[in-house]
Amino acid sequence: MQFNHDNMIGVRLAEELVNLEVEGRWTRDRVAGALTASLVRLDGLEQELGELRDWTGRLREVFAAAESDERCARINELLDVGVHRVHLSAHDGLPPHLHFVRDDQRLTERVQAMTIGGLAIFAVEAQAGRMGICARPGCGRAFADTSRNGRRAYCSPLCGNSHAVQRYRARTSTTVAGETGAAEVFPRGPLEAAPLHA
Repeated sequence: MQFNHDNMIGVRLAEELVNLEVEGRWTRDRVAGALTASLVRLDGLEQELGELRDWTGRLREVFAAAESDERCARINELLDVGVHRVHLSAHDGLPPHLHFVRDDQRLTERVQAMTIGGLAIFAVEAQAGRMGICARPGCGRAFADTSRNGRRAYCSPLCGNSHAVQRYRARTSTTVAGETGAAEVFPRGPLEAAPLHA
């Protein structure tokens, strides 16, 4: 499945904001960086940072939805809040694209429209799938899956590999413990093979 890159800017901003919060990196400068990278004007940021954080919590519910019907319901709730009008625009040399709010509206309203509008378009293209929260325990990062097969369960290959190692070690530990009757077995490393004497 091919996704239109121009429609992904709101989706990527939603991901970035959710992940800043999840990772405990929500600061004025990092939020400003995410907004600037998504071509969002920053006027009002200091006054509206708390509102943006509240909105981000609601965006996370879209990624965390377990089923398509639930995800559609979450998106519809946020569309009611975030989308005030829809119009086609072609500005600053960009190809024609949809805007979901007037350009003169407050920062929070512009971010709401951009993120939930983007997630709604992505949900249509992805049949309300291809979004999720990373399956590695302890991660919690959100992702939108634009891979060819659409079967991602992790926010990144690093998390996927890390979880695979964790599962392998857990299976190995259980198997070894079952065979020896011991609760845990810790094999000696190369430096622990024999005691050293001075």
